[in-house]
Amino acid sequence: MFEKVLETNNYLQKKVENRPKIAIILGSGLGDLVNFVENKKVIPYEEIPNFPVSTVAGHAGELVFGQINGVEVLVMKGRFHFYEGYNMKQVTYPLYVFKQFGIEKIVVSNAAGGINKTFNPGTLMLINDHINLFGTNPLIGKNDERFGPRFPDMTEPYNKDLMNKAKAVAERLGIEYREGVYAGMTGPTYETAAEIKMLSIMDASAVGMSTVPETIVANYLGIKVLGISCITNMATGIATKPHAHEDVVDIAKKTGESFCKWIAETISVM
Repeated sequence: MFEKVLETNNYLQKKVENRPKIAIILGSGLGDLVNFVENKKVIPYEEIPNFPVSTVAGHAGELVFGQINGVEVLVMKGRFHFYEGYNMKQVTYPLYVFKQFGIEKIVVSNAAGGINKTFNPGTLMLINDHINLFGTNPLIGKNDERFGPRFPDMTEPYNKDLMNKAKAVAERLGIEYREGVYAGMTGPTYETAAEIKMLSIMDASAVGMSTVPETIVANYLGIKVLGISCITNMATGIATKPHAHEDVVDIAKKTGESFCKWIAETISVM
């Protein structure tokens, strides 16, 4: 895998002149952030050696290089999910490439279902911790010390310093947000009412089908993580109607203005 990562990194190094230290992973319906990127260089995933291809609506499948507020960034417009049939190494492969490329900090975003009953569709939630319910871990298997340690620490999976900077920006811009624990499950089915009740007892505030694997690998690689969820629907047993992915994407796009402003300004102080 190390050789594959080097091959991918070498391709990107030759393809772009940009050398960002910050990467952003955009969740379902949150792709409008790329409109804030200036001097864009877009590379479709299918052109990148060893890169998987996103198959989900609301995930464009592009790496976007450029600047936001004068800060060099690498934006991943569309991610890979375990439920698409990829293994965990494929799901998290971009993180390994980012590390080799020189990325030091990453913003991980997602569309999520709200478990905290004080949330509403459109709520932005700063992730302060997560619960891994994927039934596996992306670091299972033989460890390559060239990437990271056999037993990575997860005391602070979401970096407190980055969280404090994001909070200060939100307060300055008057952007409302909440804070909570994100529960990651495999999908692709939405959770049952009994599962949501279980997650509520476990003190989860939101649930989704991504983010946790990427955060684990980022910590393993020594990349600092800032996580933000866009609550696009209330979870099963709380919501008053059945779930539909189209509704998730629609609410994410409607919330996109506040989300994009928050991320763009936070990038400036990271």
